[in-house]
Amino acid sequence: MNTFSEQLRATGAGIWEQIHAHPFVVGMGDGTLESERFAYYMVQDYLYLIEFSRLFALAASKSEDLQTMGKFAELLHATLHVEMDLHRQYAAKFGLTPRDLETARIAPTTHAYSRHLLHTVQTGTIAEMVTAILPCQWGYHEIAVRLKEQGGLESGSLYTEWIAMYASDEFKSLSDWLRGWLDDIAVDFSDAERRRLTELYLTGSRYEWMFWEMAYRMEEWPV
Repeated sequence: MNTFSEQLRATGAGIWEQIHAHPFVVGMGDGTLESERFAYYMVQDYLYLIEFSRLFALAASKSEDLQTMGKFAELLHATLHVEMDLHRQYAAKFGLTPRDLETARIAPTTHAYSRHLLHTVQTGTIAEMVTAILPCQWGYHEIAVRLKEQGGLESGSLYTEWIAMYASDEFKSLSDWLRGWLDDIAVDFSDAERRRLTELYLTGSRYEWMFWEMAYRMEEWPV
């Protein structure tokens, strides 16, 4: 029998196939993505990670046991001091300074997605928050692994570091913990809870597609 997280992934399969086929993702894999689009993405993803860090801090404060609190603190540390540091180093290759990243204007989709996640953790349960972020945490690893399997690390492009980082065992361990934590408590979920969490997962998956689309179009505020 499939785990709850596997059931979520199966429910969102149609969205995820569209993500894998998105020209931004495909362009990272074969090296044809224009560097200005990726530079735009790096800026917006950095702003997203700032809010992502707040998410883990809030989750730690709402945790009911020390083990869970410690794990969210670990995720917060990994985001603030590993993932964001790698972003700063990587962004420098595109001529972006830390100040460029930190003072950039947040795009509409980045704003909407990050506020959706913050609202979820502030008003809901930790299970709801974990489900809402699974499409990002689990999805980045899935994308990178698929690009790696398609030869993305052999393209010699500027994007091989992105693929290597998110395909790594270290990043996989973070998403595996989130999935395992959710699967462990899912046995006690009511049908209504499962339906609510499934909608949160699908919403997050749609936002993931929208994030790639935003970066490909280099979205700006219309007014």
